[in-house]
Amino acid sequence: MDASTVHVLNAFLVHHDAIEDPLVAYVGAAEVVFVALLAGLFVLARGFQRHRARRGAVAAGLSAAIALAIGKVLSGLVDRPRPFVVDPSAVHLFARHAADAGFPSDHATASFAIAVAILLRSRRWGYLTLAMAVVLCVGRVAMGFHYPSDVLAGAALGSATAIALYLPPVRRPLHDLADRAGALWDGVVASVAARVRT
Repeated sequence: MDASTVHVLNAFLVHHDAIEDPLVAYVGAAEVVFVALLAGLFVLARGFQRHRARRGAVAAGLSAAIALAIGKVLSGLVDRPRPFVVDPSAVHLFARHAADAGFPSDHATASFAIAVAILLRSRRWGYLTLAMAVVLCVGRVAMGFHYPSDVLAGAALGSATAIALYLPPVRRPLHDLADRAGALWDGVVASVAARVRT
């Protein structure tokens, strides 16, 4: 099932350039896109949603970092080869990739940690980020980087980490940290703006 899903999606991508080009571009730029999203939520949020957006951004970043650290340990223990390594003649590789262990998927782990952390604090931004994470995971399977179980395990790990950081004993100090960081940022921006005006 795992291998056959890779082959079906991979073959589909090979024969559909209109989908291949934007998907491969998105997968290649995903890390920058997600970092930019977090930075944008923290820096650009205004009005009533500002605290919620900043708390989501800080929680998302921390959730991703913790989940990736756990994933790195699991990757070393499982040491599962990627589809393009196992079956190079049957899997078309759309971009260069290291032949390191693929379970769990780092991209799935981080993107779902970010998406769920944001979703727990803002539905609108959370659903958008969740959709971005799903497309990223499907894309990495279609490109031959991962088996479906690699991305499902990463998604579960990232989601569980974000949920764990939303539990009240952890959430309160985490939100306090985000509020303090936000106040510090606002102070820096106000100081710079005052100097520019004078």
